[in-house]
Amino acid sequence: MTIMIIGLLIFLGSHSIRIFAENWRQQKVAQLGLPTWKLAYSAVSVVGLAIAIYGFGQMRLEPIYIWFPPMGLRHAVALLMLPAFILLVAAYIPRNAIKAKLGHPMLLAVKVWALSHLLVNGRFGDIIFFAAFLVWGILAFKAAKKRDRANPPAVTATSIPATIATVVIGVVAYALFAFHLHSLLIGVSVFG
Repeated sequence: MTIMIIGLLIFLGSHSIRIFAENWRQQKVAQLGLPTWKLAYSAVSVVGLAIAIYGFGQMRLEPIYIWFPPMGLRHAVALLMLPAFILLVAAYIPRNAIKAKLGHPMLLAVKVWALSHLLVNGRFGDIIFFAAFLVWGILAFKAAKKRDRANPPAVTATSIPATIATVVIGVVAYALFAFHLHSLLIGVSVFG
């Protein structure tokens, strides 16, 4: 579990710079240039995520159970993950109404994903993993909204086709992940 925690500290720590050290970040961007900053930030993030995922897999080999969630909660997770995928897609499709209304759909997707997975995972390591992402998501969303209030983003016109595409792609991505990729990549069948 130590490896997972180290990975989480690296990954979520790098992603917390805008929460706790925005001025330092701005200084580094000015000093290094945005492309160099993004490259360094991405490298640290990828390394941290890889370590966290590896540690998560290792933690599952010797689980410590805190509680045993009722099987019925799996249905709640399956239901909650549908809007999480749509929110995730909304972060990337320009001019969709979901992003225009919510502002930071990626952070909302992380919060829904983490909370829903806390419902069905009773192992100590799982609780640490998903709770860390949930706490980070809450803090990052709060910080992003504070930045928006200080410097409001430009209002862009929304597009009905972009919004429909966001929902359709989100539903398709959800179906692919729920019915195929989750069991292949995570080793747990969503509906089995």
